[in-house]
Amino acid sequence: MRLLAIIFLLLFIAAGIVFGALNADLVPFDLGVAQLSLPKGGAMLVAVLVGWILGGITAWLGTSFAHRRHRRSRGERKADNATAA
Repeated sequence: MRLLAIIFLLLFIAAGIVFGALNADLVPFDLGVAQLSLPKGGAMLVAVLVGWILGGITAWLGTSFAHRRHRRSRGERKADNATAA
């Protein structure tokens, strides 16, 4: 199983290298305060990484809030049971 994951990882790395090499044209970006030019492959890589990081942060925050809410409601039920007894 681990060998299969390594093979897939190497295939995606190779595909990324080929994609970057075939899309070497520069793309200008105007950020308002600065202007920069990146190759298309590099711009795509940056966009994917930013999306991956933001998605990970969103998933982490969602699970931590859900866990906190579950723990709080469980604590409220215990308090209600203690006062009822």
